[in-house]
Amino acid sequence: MLSHVHIGVSDFPRAFAFYSPLMATLGLALKFHEPAGTKPWAGWKHPDAARPLFLIGRPYDGEDATPGNGQMIAFLASDRATVDRCYAVAISNGATCEGQPGLRPQYHPDYYGAYVRDLDGNKLCVCCHHAE
Repeated sequence: MLSHVHIGVSDFPRAFAFYSPLMATLGLALKFHEPAGTKPWAGWKHPDAARPLFLIGRPYDGEDATPGNGQMIAFLASDRATVDRCYAVAISNGATCEGQPGLRPQYHPDYYGAYVRDLDGNKLCVCCHHAE
């Protein structure tokens, strides 16, 4: 359904340091890392697929990165323990809590998710849809 998702960041080295361990915890592989130039960026993907890509970088228009109201990126975890680990990694790297790991039965009986804001205020979710 998606080719890629790009998140604007204000400080690329800081954002790369934040997202690298989070992507590793999810089992996603770094496809590229181009820190030099006026538009530094990096992208991750599932190791067995070319797409979709999750990208971070400075906004193309050169303006400051700002989070969108109502915008959220949800990463799919293979199990609830991975949701818990991702939440811990994100918080330990400076994220702010938007909802601790737990069941969200209002979505469906097995929905288990955690919500954080990254260092630029972008809302992220890591979730699992499987029963324990």
